[in-house]
Amino acid sequence: MLAPDRETVWQSATSIAGLRREMMPLLAMTAPAGFEHLADGDIQLGKAVFRSRLLIGGVLPAGTSMLTFSSFDLGSGFVEQSPMTGMRHWRHERRIDDVRGGCRVTDTLNFEPSLFPGMTKRLVELFFHHRHRRLRRMFGEIQ
Repeated sequence: MLAPDRETVWQSATSIAGLRREMMPLLAMTAPAGFEHLADGDIQLGKAVFRSRLLIGGVLPAGTSMLTFSSFDLGSGFVEQSPMTGMRHWRHERRIDDVRGGCRVTDTLNFEPSLFPGMTKRLVELFFHHRHRRLRRMFGEIQ
């Protein structure tokens, strides 16, 4: 559980700079020039907001994602279901809930890799563990 309030974590989790801080140094995703915050975009559920290149270590191309939301609840969470290189199916739900003294971030994943399912599942698991560790370092934990 994170020390800041839900709104502070929401602002970071939906900003391009915040996403990069959360993902790096393992992975980066690109965004169109000038695009700074997901809520600034024209989010039409089920339609791609933008095409993002996925870069291992911020430099090595690993594929693309057509960033698409099936739900986007300002200040509390989203469900991202993006067509993505290497995935037959990808669904990432992020909820940010108030708790006493801060907030809790919960990521729920449902995906089907195109290749190497065992290895890919483990890599995604490790990546999201990394993201949550980065969130704890960025914001601090409730004591």
